[in-house]
Amino acid sequence: MHRIGVAGSTTGEVYAAITTLEGLSGWWAEKTTGDTEVDGVIQFRFVPGGFDMKVVALDPGRSVRWEVVEGPDEWIGTHIQWDLYQDGDYAIVLFTHEGWREPVEFMNHCSTKWATYLLSLKQLVETGAGRPDPRDVQISNWH
Repeated sequence: MHRIGVAGSTTGEVYAAITTLEGLSGWWAEKTTGDTEVDGVIQFRFVPGGFDMKVVALDPGRSVRWEVVEGPDEWIGTHIQWDLYQDGDYAIVLFTHEGWREPVEFMNHCSTKWATYLLSLKQLVETGAGRPDPRDVQISNWH
């Protein structure tokens, strides 16, 4: 679970960065393909591997929900939830990656990586340039 505030932006701008191939490839994984509509599947490919997310729900400017349908065993069946709201000049992002079966070491790694990618999302919306894979912050020998 993470929270960031994107300065000088709207929830609509953040929503676009989370729900379009151009946005996703600008802050998370440069190699992003697929269908970003409800019931579509988005493919994310990173240096160490990749995963596929099924778009479960979209509420423009408010929330996005994905289900992991392909990737590391620990991720299969988990959900990614994005909740957005406006607070003055800030678009607030409440992020959750939920449904892990057990708290394994990979969960620790992923939580830290999510934090770096959320900062990349913030940077993309605020400045126009994020740090997606493969230009992301390398946090350990796992990437």
